[in-house]
Amino acid sequence: MRYSITVEVSLRAGIADPQGSTIERALPAMGISGVSGVRAGKCFWFELDAASPEAAEETARQLADRLLANPVIEDSTVRVVPA
Repeated sequence: MRYSITVEVSLRAGIADPQGSTIERALPAMGISGVSGVRAGKCFWFELDAASPEAAEETARQLADRLLANPVIEDSTVRVVPA
């Protein structure tokens, strides 16, 4: 069966996020207020053939941990839905 996979990658808590900080500092110049704690990340979407949702999640998790994210400084979350 084919599954749609979403992998979200973000910096771990406590890791400096210069991109998020730059975005947050730029917001007042754009007339946007009340926003704080901006963190930047990456999102990957792909389709995967697997025998079950669990198998799809395991394959996607391996892909995230070995290629898409740096597990030393980043966390990743995997979502699996039937395509």
